[in-house]
Amino acid sequence: MEIEIVTLSRQGGRDYNEDVHGFWHDGDFLVCLVADGAGGHGGGDVAAATVRDSVLNGFSAQPSLAEDFLRRLLEQANLAIVARQAEGGILAGMRSTAVLAAIDMQAEALVWAHSGDSRAYLFRAGAIVARTADHSLVQQMVDSGLLDEESARLHPQRNVLLSGLGSVDEPLEISVSERMRLEPGDVLLLCSDGVWEALGNWNLLETLQASRTPSQWIEMLDARIKAAAKPDYDNYTALTLWTRADDDKTRVLPVIPENAADLCNASKA
Repeated sequence: MEIEIVTLSRQGGRDYNEDVHGFWHDGDFLVCLVADGAGGHGGGDVAAATVRDSVLNGFSAQPSLAEDFLRRLLEQANLAIVARQAEGGILAGMRSTAVLAAIDMQAEALVWAHSGDSRAYLFRAGAIVARTADHSLVQQMVDSGLLDEESARLHPQRNVLLSGLGSVDEPLEISVSERMRLEPGDVLLLCSDGVWEALGNWNLLETLQASRTPSQWIEMLDARIKAAAKPDYDNYTALTLWTRADDDKTRVLPVIPENAADLCNASKA
């Protein structure tokens, strides 16, 4: 199986970008991450970068798809933020959401974990077959039948989170998926709320179905978000991973969108 990765991160209508993304692989395992920081310039971006560094370093030291291990990665990232908060100043109140996806490339298996409202989606045959459930007030309202997903996306309290990284006093909610089979042709998307809030499921699906490559899809998502943008619209970050059959070996291939090399992160096995 071949895996192609494309990433995009923009500041939107804000003065700075508090979103962070990254990935690591060794030929057998791959981990991808998106984190969305909060707390102001010098705070939120530091929190998100702290999560990325903690998760990627922790995973690379002992790659695994075990539920307890992935949960512990986010717990350790939480403590890493708390340790930086102790420096005070603009770092004192910083927080971050996080979503990670870990892949065993030889077993072609996927597990994801998250805290907050940064999301993971798994697409198969042009349809959404799985996604994370936000730790948010509106997600609770959806789960209880008070809102549908489209209403929740536009709800005035959609940014009220029930969990996130950066606290020892409040309960930390971390959700870890079951082990999922990753098939040739599958598409994985990790994104901050600046993507899914702006677009909703319909735009995600329509643009994916109209795209032949991950670069084309990312460019279409970027254009749709800008077209829907209101003043002061949020940072937005997307990491997409596309799979296809390869008879020789499993490998990660770099894909850099045209005119966006400074916004993308890719590596080659």
